[in-house]
Amino acid sequence: MTDAIKKCSANETAACCCMDVGTVMDNSDCTADWSAVYPDRAAAEAALAQLTCNARAVESEPCTIESEISEGADGVRLQATFTFSCQAESMIFQLGLR
Repeated sequence: MTDAIKKCSANETAACCCMDVGTVMDNSDCTADWSAVYPDRAAAEAALAQLTCNARAVESEPCTIESEISEGADGVRLQATFTFSCQAESMIFQLGLR
């Protein structure tokens, strides 16, 4: 399984996933993008269900979730975008996936 979450625009320290002291959260980046390849459709759907559960756990207002599951030569790809009402929720969601 190959997975990746879109990096936020904040500068992070690789050792601890911490932001620089000067980073300001200005609600300009409220989305988190997920892309991963799974061996079959059931595994991709299970992953989407878990990601959705994680998003619902941190949302204060309903998170907008757009997803696409497509089959390819390397397996079944899940692509999803989670749009939160504020940047802090997006960051909490992303940090929870690490």
